[in-house]
Amino acid sequence: MASEKTAQAFSDSVPLSIPESSTSQFIFLIALGIAVVHLLTKSRYGFHRDELQFLSDARHLDWGFVSYPPFTPFIERISLGLFGLSLMGLRLFSVIAQCAAIVITGFMARELGAGLWAQATAALGVAVSPLPMFEGTEFQYTTFDYLWWVLIAYLMIRLLKTENPRWCLPIGAVIGVGLMTKYSIIFYIAGIVVGLILTPARRFIATRWFWFGAGVALLVCLPNLIWQIRHDFVSLHFLRYIHARDVGEGRAQGFWRAQFTLCANRYAAPLWIAGLFGFAFNRRYRAIAWMYVVPLIIFWASKGRGYYTAAAYPMLMAMGAVVIARAVAPLPRFWRAGAQGAYAVALLAWGVYVATIILPLASNGPLRARALDNNGDLREEIGWNELVKTIAQIRDSLPAQQQARAGIVVGNYGEQGAIEILGPAYHLPSPISGTNSAWYRRYPMPPPSILILVGHSREYVEKTFTSCQLVAHNTNPYGIHNEESDDHPDIFLCGAPRAPWPEFWKNYQSFG
Repeated sequence: MASEKTAQAFSDSVPLSIPESSTSQFIFLIALGIAVVHLLTKSRYGFHRDELQFLSDARHLDWGFVSYPPFTPFIERISLGLFGLSLMGLRLFSVIAQCAAIVITGFMARELGAGLWAQATAALGVAVSPLPMFEGTEFQYTTFDYLWWVLIAYLMIRLLKTENPRWCLPIGAVIGVGLMTKYSIIFYIAGIVVGLILTPARRFIATRWFWFGAGVALLVCLPNLIWQIRHDFVSLHFLRYIHARDVGEGRAQGFWRAQFTLCANRYAAPLWIAGLFGFAFNRRYRAIAWMYVVPLIIFWASKGRGYYTAAAYPMLMAMGAVVIARAVAPLPRFWRAGAQGAYAVALLAWGVYVATIILPLASNGPLRARALDNNGDLREEIGWNELVKTIAQIRDSLPAQQQARAGIVVGNYGEQGAIEILGPAYHLPSPISGTNSAWYRRYPMPPPSILILVGHSREYVEKTFTSCQLVAHNTNPYGIHNEESDDHPDIFLCGAPRAPWPEFWKNYQSFG
């Protein structure tokens, strides 16, 4: 009985109407500030290996790919059409997605009854958190996945606030797009369903609009489902492989620590914790709490990586800002303003500190060294042009007759994308790759008889190919240590595979 009264009191402490004095101008200013920082720092290095894979797949559009659904390569194809092969043009879409998530978070706070400070604080909490900050630096499918989680949370708040079941239609549409972006959104959907079933919001399930929304979601993702059926659900095999690799390499360790240091700004912990309790103790919005708890438990129990839950934190920050604003409201104006200002400064200060690691703020000096020493993703943007140039030099060193019969065999999708995207400037042939969707594109006919191999060990090439010799090393002029320079730096010149090409190709398929 006492706990029930406590819950009701906490629920009543959260306003459900929008104050007339609230404004959105600071939300847009925060998003604009983040956009400017990103746009000023985006061209420090080159394409990330993941971006090279997206660019490759964008040139071979389909309703599905081995490692992800088709939405992200489709957006990349639009970028190529608008800007050509432009690093800034490509990453502009990531900046837009991150800024949209920031703005929507502020809008969520407004829908929950936030005034100016709470709206701006919720938006700032997202803007200066490590994971969403990173999502704006590169073109990744996780960037758009993050946006869809945030947008679904906003639409769910609208549904629960207005009690209008027609909001199920846009929720279903965004869920469908989310399924076309990243499959892990299924766990977020599980949170939505559990939240509806276990709270008074279950009444929406009985409406036709809920099922219309489910139908819209299915209709949007149906082409990819058909593609998966036709390809024997290859993405499921891929995901199992990647999960086993991550667990084996220890990438799933530190899950709970990541919730406080990676998914959200360290000083945003009071914000999202207050938000979780705010939703849990609020009868109207209790379903939102389950949208966080269910995927959190699933990812933890299944040994998922810590950042997988990051997109669930903006909705918590939105409610948390409202709860904290209400808690300090009785304070004298001077003390209230001082507390609110100090908290905003702490959020911003830690965000700036984190930005020195995540963002390439400087092209030289201590800031550059700090970022490259601590950010493995930045290091993966370096060396691709040098790799392509080295392979072109090897090809050009061959007699003209041999050049015509030469092919390039690569070991991972970064090398594949680099050769395919950057190679045309050197008149290189398309790469031969067995990684992910590239395996379905097979090898050229007739098959090349002279092969330049990159991304493989000496042991593998000598066992698999004929007449192999080491001809070069994969390095970069900056002395940066990354996967290419450390894990497989040797480049070989070989003859044809020892097995017939069809047999070789059958065994060459790989995930990565």
